[in-house]
Amino acid sequence: MSDQKVFEASPESKGKAKQLRLFAMLAWIIAIAGQIFAIFKLIHNETLVWLIVVIVAILALSITGSMLWKKANRLDPASEKDKTRFFVQNQLGAIMGVLAFLPLVILIFMNKDVDGKTKGIAGGIAVVAMLIAGISGVDFNPPSIEQYTKEINEQTTTLKDLNFDNDNVYWTSAGNKYHIFEDCQHIKGRESISNGTVKESWEQKGISELCKTCEKRAIKNKGTSEAISIDPS
Repeated sequence: MSDQKVFEASPESKGKAKQLRLFAMLAWIIAIAGQIFAIFKLIHNETLVWLIVVIVAILALSITGSMLWKKANRLDPASEKDKTRFFVQNQLGAIMGVLAFLPLVILIFMNKDVDGKTKGIAGGIAVVAMLIAGISGVDFNPPSIEQYTKEINEQTTTLKDLNFDNDNVYWTSAGNKYHIFEDCQHIKGRESISNGTVKESWEQKGISELCKTCEKRAIKNKGTSEAISIDPS
């Protein structure tokens, strides 16, 4: 259909996504550096406490990186058409979470100079940390250009069903919903009110939900308008 709108992240959203991905990569690099340090310096019986501390720190960095990466993907998603890129971009957090621990786990259990008790404690903690990092990095509902496009067009259709053919909505810098009415009680009097199409609210702010107050008001107005058109007297 000619009136179908295709999602495209705004330059601002792409810039924010790029920044978030850089911070995520930095967190993963530090995590891997911590793993290398632990492999060469801390896999010994007398350094068990410090090894555990480093494992916890690596876990925190891995999870932080995954959270930042997922947030970036929601601002600038991949296309489902490129299956490989789509998978890697959305599941990179899980991949990096496992890589931040797997060599360490293997070397803890393979090191002949470490006694069974240390292997059991440190190895067990490392395995659990690796599982947590991997699972927390998985995106079970990965965003995509196609998904955003579908939802944008569904919401644009919803506005038309509510008798708003101009597809003009309002949002604020701090809000997470778009509004049909500029004088909605939730944004009235705010200094920074932006307006544009539903598509623009997605691309510029990542807003994907209609204000319930505006929706109820629009439904009420539509009902009144239909009643008047049926019985103009």
